[in-house]
Amino acid sequence: MPAFLRPAETPMTTDATFSSEQAVAFLGSRRSTPPTDLGMPVPDASQLETILRLASRTPDHGRLVPYRFVVLDHDACVRMGDHVRAAYAEDHPDADESALSHSRQRFDNAPMIVAVVSRAQASHPKIPEWEQILTAGAVCMNLLHAAHALGFGAIWLTGWTTYDRRILGALGLGVDERLAGWIHLGTPGSPREDRPRPVVSEITTFWR
Repeated sequence: MPAFLRPAETPMTTDATFSSEQAVAFLGSRRSTPPTDLGMPVPDASQLETILRLASRTPDHGRLVPYRFVVLDHDACVRMGDHVRAAYAEDHPDADESALSHSRQRFDNAPMIVAVVSRAQASHPKIPEWEQILTAGAVCMNLLHAAHALGFGAIWLTGWTTYDRRILGALGLGVDERLAGWIHLGTPGSPREDRPRPVVSEITTFWR
């Protein structure tokens, strides 16, 4: 584990063993790993706890914790694929076997998935729902960084399964819960080249 990832009970101090240059280099080295390039091994129980704990270190107005995790190991991913195939077949009665198989491919091939659930309270008297939803999105990003820090590959995926209430019901979500995304986890099969990134000067203005 990198030196800058310390247990939660160990407070960070000004004499931390990592430099700002190392932290910047780490943050700049994260890449999304295509799901087809993720394999075994996946995080063990201790590593997964670390990843989820770090993912939870996110801004959270009102400390509402407007999110939760649902972890699917490989066998559970395959079972979720059964639900995906059934929903797809219901919506596409003329689909052939190739299309049905393709509909579930992401789940059949997934070594592990963490589903990040948004449980924002639309009726909260003080905290806007939008701010709670943003917290769930921040959790997804933290989860990607935490997985990267432990040497794993990850990617944040959505798609139609993210919004289909049949799939969400099978996953155990309540009627007021939504899915922020499927975070696929595993070991990258090969190094990834970086993709073009935004030019900061082109997306930044200074208000005076």
